[in-house]
Amino acid sequence: MKQIPNGPMAGRTVLVTGGTGGIGRATAMGLATMGANLAITGRDRARTEGAAREIRAVSSGQVDLFVADLSSQSEVRRLADEVLQTYPRIDVLVNNVGGYWNTRHVTPDGLEHTFALNHLAPFLLTNLLLDRLRQSAPARVVTVASNAHATGQIDFDDLQGELSYSGSRAYNQSKLANILFTYELARRLQASAVTANALHPGVVNSSFGAEDPRGIQRLIIPFARPFMKTPAQGSATSIHLSSAPDLEQVTGRYFANSKPKRSSKRSYDEAAAARLWQVSTDLVGLIATT
Repeated sequence: MKQIPNGPMAGRTVLVTGGTGGIGRATAMGLATMGANLAITGRDRARTEGAAREIRAVSSGQVDLFVADLSSQSEVRRLADEVLQTYPRIDVLVNNVGGYWNTRHVTPDGLEHTFALNHLAPFLLTNLLLDRLRQSAPARVVTVASNAHATGQIDFDDLQGELSYSGSRAYNQSKLANILFTYELARRLQASAVTANALHPGVVNSSFGAEDPRGIQRLIIPFARPFMKTPAQGSATSIHLSSAPDLEQVTGRYFANSKPKRSSKRSYDEAAAARLWQVSTDLVGLIATT
């Protein structure tokens, strides 16, 4: 017989994108042990079902799965529709999905893969779920960024890396975009009880970037693994931002090791954030809102 959910997150519904491995799965596992009802997304059905089984083993709440490739905007929209049909409330959205590609790839929408998956996917999904989050308030949007944002810059003249592409430059730009998006979202949600925060999970020993690694990654990572965080350690800040009672009204902040941290100077450029929001709105086909 299914036990009654208990714990500090009992009765709350959390959606974690990219919840089949690494930080995402560890985040879902951690929140499940706290009694949350979990929904995870993954590209591969078998892998997503396997992760859901593992989470159910430690969960007293409900665990659901959704299969979608979030680099495709039609898949993001389908996911949002399915989530809205399934849940009358969403208490926490964890934008965790992300990737790194050393060579330039183009999505079905004709967009550079890193920018599409790391930035446009959470931007579109969050906007599609925003009314439900507002209705569920107090609610939270948690976006996994990276300290790599510190060397990133938004190249508005070549967002898609068509003129010049570098895997690290594309990744760093996407992580800066995550933070600019978070801060702009927080400003737009000031009148609501929905918070938006971003975080650096640390350097985590996972399969991240394994699909298309740089040569230097192949050389260095085997030696660096003993010094990297485990996925469970890397998920600690995501779990903290999703669940800590004292963060219910904290918004527009960047965290590392579960503590507030100052992000890069570029990340506080409100004009760049507003411009990125408008460009992103156009790229995903949303109707502009105030």
